[in-house]
Amino acid sequence: MYINVKGGLLDLAKPRVMGILNVTPDSFYAASRMETEGEIAVRARQILDEGADIIDIGAYSSRPNAGHITPEEEMGRLRVGLEIVNRECPDAIVSVDTFRADVAQRCVEEYGVAMVNDIAAGELDERMFATVARLGVPYVMTHIQGTPQDMQRAPRYDNPTREVFLYFAKKTSQLRELGAKDLILDPGFGFGKTLEHNYELMANLEEFAVFGLPLLVGVSRKSMIYHLLGGAPDDALNGTTALHAVALMKGANILRAHDVRQAVETVRVIEKLKESHNP
Repeated sequence: MYINVKGGLLDLAKPRVMGILNVTPDSFYAASRMETEGEIAVRARQILDEGADIIDIGAYSSRPNAGHITPEEEMGRLRVGLEIVNRECPDAIVSVDTFRADVAQRCVEEYGVAMVNDIAAGELDERMFATVARLGVPYVMTHIQGTPQDMQRAPRYDNPTREVFLYFAKKTSQLRELGAKDLILDPGFGFGKTLEHNYELMANLEEFAVFGLPLLVGVSRKSMIYHLLGGAPDDALNGTTALHAVALMKGANILRAHDVRQAVETVRVIEKLKESHNP
């Protein structure tokens, strides 16, 4: 279970943590918004110091009902963020969180970004698959129903797990035909799903192992936690940690997290548990 990043191999048999760096003014979790140069630099160093293996930088908020911004504005925010990350953390593995092929290409070619994390698996830009295949970088494809602007209005499924499974079967086939390598699956918790849909997907997460591909889980401080427990994103760390542990036991290879230290500690605990179960 390896992916090729920056000319080397990253072993995902040991679960990794992807730290979130939002260079946006409107991400759903207010504490994650980094807008000044100082804030971005501190956050980038914090992600690595707390043990993450990947920095995931995003400039387009994908929260439900998020405002739409132009590719130029997205790239402008990313340019500032990536220049700072490259200066402060030159050896870091950096992923760009974008659904736009042109933005992904510029980030990879101009700023050395090592991975593309697409919340829509090509659904919002038909050029994305050909672009990532040509770039030859690892590609995270996320299941989504709708767009960030409308995905939570009335999501409907007959069988969420089956429908997400078939979605990935189709997408992986298309990408492989184009020659894309190092594919990573993200079931898309919160992307066009009710609370019940999200928990059904989590309960059946191990079924996605049949693809033989790394699995990324992004539940950090999301509404599936605080709508169940009460409160707001600020109150959702404990629930996040609980779901991280469940996801790791069910085969997750990457945790995308706001709270890096807690996610790293969860990985260590679950890995020790597995090791003790199979001495």
